[in-house]
Amino acid sequence: MKKTVSTLFILMLMNLNAQESRFQPKDSVNKVYIGTYTQKEGHVDGKANGIYLLNQDPNTGSLQFKRTVAEVTNPSFVKAGRAGKYLFAVSELGPGEGETGFAYSYAIQPDGGLQQISKVATNGLAPCHVTVDRSNKYAFVSNYLGGVVMLYKITENGELEVSQQVDIDDPEGAHTHSVKISGDNRTAYIADLGHDKIWIYDFDVQEGKLSPHVQPFVELPKGSGPRHLSFAKNGSFAYSANELNSSVSVFEVSNDGSLNLVQTLSSLPKDFSRKNSGADIHMHPNGKFLYASNRGHNSIAIFRIDVETGKLSPIDYVPIAGETPRNFAISPYGKFLYAASQDTGNITSYKIDEETGKLKIFPEIFPVKTPVCIEFLK
Repeated sequence: MKKTVSTLFILMLMNLNAQESRFQPKDSVNKVYIGTYTQKEGHVDGKANGIYLLNQDPNTGSLQFKRTVAEVTNPSFVKAGRAGKYLFAVSELGPGEGETGFAYSYAIQPDGGLQQISKVATNGLAPCHVTVDRSNKYAFVSNYLGGVVMLYKITENGELEVSQQVDIDDPEGAHTHSVKISGDNRTAYIADLGHDKIWIYDFDVQEGKLSPHVQPFVELPKGSGPRHLSFAKNGSFAYSANELNSSVSVFEVSNDGSLNLVQTLSSLPKDFSRKNSGADIHMHPNGKFLYASNRGHNSIAIFRIDVETGKLSPIDYVPIAGETPRNFAISPYGKFLYAASQDTGNITSYKIDEETGKLKIFPEIFPVKTPVCIEFLK
């Protein structure tokens, strides 16, 4: 009897181990792509060579540089499709650097390398943001100059094909900085820094078209400069990082996608009075905390979210060991935060306390030339 029980116990353990191995990831690292400013074609501030590939240890948070995976001019924003097959990038060409900027699509290789699939014009200058809709069928590119937002169809082999061009009113005054797609994939929000507006469009995924929403836009106080958006997990609230007045705005989101401004508060501590501009904004995966970056104060502002009202209360302002944190990213599952300091050429790493939202900085400062975007492979 003892032998039978022992045999059964061993078989049970073997079965459990087999089940565990099925859920273990094949790779022990996360792949991370870094968008940069390069030194080519007159962009004097850039020092990089293109898009870089890093590895991140998901347990310790440490980073390892792998190599340059695409030599492209000023890939200031990169975005991985949700299926993990393709990476999309803008080439931010400004006045004097060409008649238009460009958008690229790449096939992601098993080792993280990139194979270029397509290069298309953005029909405007200084394209600074690219995102992908929830169906992985369309990519949106924002041109900072010219008031043009491009909608591209993503073909089955990853090519970008023009589906629609959206022209914002008063193109000379427009600075469209990003597009955010609602969780239900029915609404597109365009942050227009130049007009202090967030333009709202209905998105028809079947036709691949945008049409003005019943509420065409929501307007922020003059001099706000909405730049990037983040949404609550349930889609009931939206948050805008405002560049020009260093603030964060909170909006209620109605069932039809309309926005109602309910709160605006500073992203800076009260005793700071020097020059600053807001930059990036991200919500923690647990939906309890919001983070925003400051360029000038060189910090990450941390806010607690009231899940009932969506309103924010400040928790902390964590200094960055670098200058001009244009972009930052939270790792999958929310254990770590990484901030890219454009002007000092480094990435700083932080462990996130998921109970308090606070950040603990790593002693290691990771060197990367003019980093301006951090994108984890989904």
